[in-house]
Amino acid sequence: MINLKDLPNSPGCYIFSDSRKAILYIGKAKDLKKRVGSYFAKKDHDPKTKVMVSKIKDVDFIVTSNEVEALILENNLIKKHSPKYNIDLKDSKRYASLEITNEKFPRLIVSRKEKSSRNLYGPFVSAQARDYVRYLLNKTFKLRTCKNFPKKPCLRYHMHICDAPCIKNINEKDYLKNVKTVEMILSGKIKGLEGELKKKMKRLSKAMEYEKALEVKNQIEAMAWLKEKQRMERNKKYDEDIINFEVREDKVYLMCFNIYKGTLENKNEFVFDFSSNFLEQFLVQYYSENKVPKRIVLPRKIGEDILGFFEKKRKKRVEIVVPKQGELKELLDLVAKNIEISFFGDSEKLLLLQKELNLQDIPNVIECFDVSHLSGTDMVASMVQFRNGKADKSNYRKFKIKTVEGVDDFAAMGEVVGRRYYGVQKKKEEYPNLIVVDGGEIQLEFALRELRRLGLSIPIVSLAKREEEIYLPDGKILRLGNKNKARLLLQQIRDEAHRFAISYNRLLRKKRFS
Repeated sequence: MINLKDLPNSPGCYIFSDSRKAILYIGKAKDLKKRVGSYFAKKDHDPKTKVMVSKIKDVDFIVTSNEVEALILENNLIKKHSPKYNIDLKDSKRYASLEITNEKFPRLIVSRKEKSSRNLYGPFVSAQARDYVRYLLNKTFKLRTCKNFPKKPCLRYHMHICDAPCIKNINEKDYLKNVKTVEMILSGKIKGLEGELKKKMKRLSKAMEYEKALEVKNQIEAMAWLKEKQRMERNKKYDEDIINFEVREDKVYLMCFNIYKGTLENKNEFVFDFSSNFLEQFLVQYYSENKVPKRIVLPRKIGEDILGFFEKKRKKRVEIVVPKQGELKELLDLVAKNIEISFFGDSEKLLLLQKELNLQDIPNVIECFDVSHLSGTDMVASMVQFRNGKADKSNYRKFKIKTVEGVDDFAAMGEVVGRRYYGVQKKKEEYPNLIVVDGGEIQLEFALRELRRLGLSIPIVSLAKREEEIYLPDGKILRLGNKNKARLLLQQIRDEAHRFAISYNRLLRKKRFS
């Protein structure tokens, strides 16, 4: 189910899927919530986009640190999944690199050569990013772009784009210094070079050579941009997985980023019960079914027996890394950021709901009931469960009404609430922090009567559709504002229960008439 409220105001990639979980479209955004929301808010889409939007049933996302990372990730995901509605799928060639030519005054050109030359840098997964990097380096370090030198002079020096070696505006030694700097930047050796240039800029400023100091400042800014880009596109010849997790209330929330030859291509999410050796158990189970990469990055150390299992499965050496700083630590932190947003993005809503309803505990587990029928026939009920503000479909339940005759929504609600928590009580399962029933004061009373009969004191409210009023067990009615996040969360949960109940009712009718 699509819920735009779950999306963060962060840069990243969004993934549209249809009812069969097939990926329709992959895009990037500076602000995920605004960009994805625009698809459903606008009415003047072109015909192709209208068809695509009508098929969207689910939205997934991966948060990145900035727009550049999102652009790189978008291209990798498109290349991997070939979504139907992405337009740049025809070119199946490997992404192009940048090459520093072997000439007296070298140029920086686009190349599709195999990665064998030491003067080849890349490949770049985005033509847009590649061309911008080339433009930025040519402009910043004034490399020549003309092909015919020295036979034919280039007029570009009039626009101050290059230092024009064709008219001897720069000697070979100084020009090659600029080329060497570009080589270092493209090789990722930015940190030391950045320090040297900052010192040079200070010296020039002190000597009041402000024009040259500004030139160096532009070079430093160009390197800062490239440094960000290189975080997500690292030229590796091997695969690696970045795994991080968070433990909350006896549940483990774990995420795995799959990185193929230096570029992030996929993420997998898992939620399971906590145990003392949960990480080792997960790793064995996950890699029993998935390919073991050359490197696995983890937030803590694991036993040698697990490493032995990996190497036996891969039949090659496997490197386990627990980084404390640097590039891999940044990637580990990025996974942690995605865990926080994906699993706990609704924490603010839950805290507000706790406050509005005056609950003793944060309502991390909410169960909601709805009754559905068609003129009294095929009467059914649904129960949906939301965990940490998100639908937990593995714990959805559906009921056929057994004891109620005729049209009696109130008694039907009492029946399903009683059946649900009698079963939970008998099996000694986990009780929710909050129960929500669709309806008003009478539905709440029938549900409350069943809880009392079972000797249970679980917090419970009802939500009426017309005015979205919240009925409390003490007879009070709570009216929250239209934009109140607690109210919006309750509406979302109630609407999902309604959808699930209707779909079950339709299924029974279809079976009856087939």
